[in-house]
Amino acid sequence: MAFDLLSRRSQDREEYGERLPPGQKVVEDWPVLTHGGTPQIDLSTWRLRISGAVEREVEFSWEQLQALPSAIATCDIHCVTSWSRMDNQFEGVLFQEMLNHFQPLPSAKQVMLHCYGGYTTNITLSDLRQENVLLAYKHAGEELTPSHGWPLRLVAPHLYFWKSAKWVRRLDFIEREEPGFWESYGYHIRGDPWKEERYS
Repeated sequence: MAFDLLSRRSQDREEYGERLPPGQKVVEDWPVLTHGGTPQIDLSTWRLRISGAVEREVEFSWEQLQALPSAIATCDIHCVTSWSRMDNQFEGVLFQEMLNHFQPLPSAKQVMLHCYGGYTTNITLSDLRQENVLLAYKHAGEELTPSHGWPLRLVAPHLYFWKSAKWVRRLDFIEREEPGFWESYGYHIRGDPWKEERYS
């Protein structure tokens, strides 16, 4: 079994080259990994709140979010549990577009993502500003399924996928590094797949 896994990873490396971080294997399906259950969310009361170290706190309803310019990002995703799924197509609102509607304070260094269901994860503001980082509501042309984060999830493909939080409801801009849920249990504070920043 161990030889088969090594052989599969070697084949994946030959096919995908530098696109595949070390220690990863390519899967065709999309595994569902969640702490806790899938929350039941009512779009009529759903809100995305921008809070913390910003010039003015703002809130988006579902209709207001849908009215923002949308973008499609094609990317690979890499889970800390060693699977990678290649050539995903996500649609949503780029984080850079979101910045047209509020202004972080100069002191803001990180964002704590708060999610329906109580999950949190931290991400640096500089990571959020990277190309292809978006708040996604579609995958492969279809609405995200509830188990994969509907109605809204972050997609930050250059980091391990636990940072791409599901069921996002609030972006809280903070002035210092703080660990989120999994980071508090020993996951790496940043999570770069190419550096294998799995655990602290």
